Amino acid sequence: MKLNKVRPCVLVFSGLDPSGGAGIQADIEAIAAQGAHALPIVTALTVQDNERVHEVVPVDAGLLARQATLLLDSMPIHAVKLGIPGSLANAGAIAGIVLLLRERRPTLPVVLDPVLASGHGDPLARGDAVAALAPLLALATVVTPNLPEADALGLPASGAGTHVLVTGGHGDGGEVVNRWHSRDGVREWRWPRLPGEFHGSGCTLASSLAARLALGDAMEQALERAQRCCNQALADSYAVAPGQRIPRRIEHRGA
Repeated sequence: MKLNKVRPCVLVFSGLDPSGGAGIQADIEAIAAQGAHALPIVTALTVQDNERVHEVVPVDAGLLARQATLLLDSMPIHAVKLGIPGSLANAGAIAGIVLLLRERRPTLPVVLDPVLASGHGDPLARGDAVAALAPLLALATVVTPNLPEADALGLPASGAGTHVLVTGGHGDGGEVVNRWHSRDGVREWRWPRLPGEFHGSGCTLASSLAARLALGDAMEQALERAQRCCNQALADSYAVAPGQRIPRRIEHRGA
């Protein structure tokens, strides 16, 4: 046992899913599976199961900021993963924290999973979800929208230097085509389309990616490894109730 080895930390802002399939629990599991450590800050409480979201209650933005400020003053943070902010006020507070971190580490990777709704279309923010993401889009190193999110946000048209991985799970055909848009052009990955529906697949991918970047992977390598781990977690998913299946994240380390 290597007692002197320090795991890189990923600061995570995400909602709490009581079903345990998506949100902050998915983030913690996916980051741990890659060999990094999650610093989880809950942005919103939700009333949901593995199928539907019935209510979203944002936490207080001041509390969120105080939690994050203490962590960034006491722990080295190697990456940030952003899920639902829950509200525009929370998005502003999170953006302020990211700016503080970037003063200390200008190249800090920030991964944004721009969740606008659940898989069934249930809203995941109080107020205008697109407006709430605007302060965070401007700070993201890499954004991981699905096809509907990319369309709603006008991606991949993005600021210089921003990477966009548009995932194709909502597309058709026997393969899921994920497209990485960067300053250097477009690269595609193709994965077999798996049967069934999954709860927390986007969280799994984005958090795995944040962990890989925290561990020092270059962007292309991090994208490759995160997608491979996510695909395997979905292939090995399990059921907890009728409806969407839960990705098996904790047994799939980066390779």
